[in-house]
Amino acid sequence: MLIADAPMSTPSPFGQATDFVRRFQSGVVQRLTPRCSQCAISTLCNPADLSSEELAQVDTLVQEVRTVQRGASLYRANDAFNNVYILRSGSFKTIVMHREGREQVTGFQIAGEMLGLDGIVGGQHLCGAVALERSTVCVIPFEPLEDLCRQIKPMQRHLHKVMSREIVRESNMIMLLGTMRAEQRVANFLLNLADRYGTRGYSATEFNMRMTRSEIGSYLGITLETASRMFSKLQQEKLVHARGKQIRILDSGALARL
Repeated sequence: MLIADAPMSTPSPFGQATDFVRRFQSGVVQRLTPRCSQCAISTLCNPADLSSEELAQVDTLVQEVRTVQRGASLYRANDAFNNVYILRSGSFKTIVMHREGREQVTGFQIAGEMLGLDGIVGGQHLCGAVALERSTVCVIPFEPLEDLCRQIKPMQRHLHKVMSREIVRESNMIMLLGTMRAEQRVANFLLNLADRYGTRGYSATEFNMRMTRSEIGSYLGITLETASRMFSKLQQEKLVHARGKQIRILDSGALARL
């Protein structure tokens, strides 16, 4: 809820402070957002061929930016679906919980990528989204986004491409889990992450991984021990250099050939 939408009551600095503390302790803080036209990553989440008038219409979609602290949830499984989210900075993991309470990682998201599409099909989120570091997201109400897509065809095509990428990602993940050895899974994961960072103007050969080895193992369908062993093996073969969470890819061609 935006501060401007808060119920009217007698102003009280103590009440305001209490409300701020409650939101701060939850790990999610809301604030008004700069416009898309002023955003450094606008080209990642908007079509390149929008006119200035169309970009002004897109500006009206983004109601707020939320800052989500490391370990806090942006949304949880079974929450009502109302918004999609563009990751402005930081990174997230999406998770589902097994019946016995075990967490299964279903994806990792970085700046410029969209969160929340899983809620479209049934009106509620099927997974949860947890910040891997202090992150910010642009909040976009889905119904106004649909309306705008009907008016601006490039936006509609762009949203379709985002959804298509999710379908392709799921298909690739099924192939990875069904046919690849553990070493190939880790190599494929690193190359995919490197490509995504490169697309965003960062180094495609050296980057920090905010996720833990355990989270990577969960995502790739291998144990923590296997994930750690595969990273060590790739380092021994001089394909990568790992120092804590910092990864440097030394031979991307050899990684791709595994």
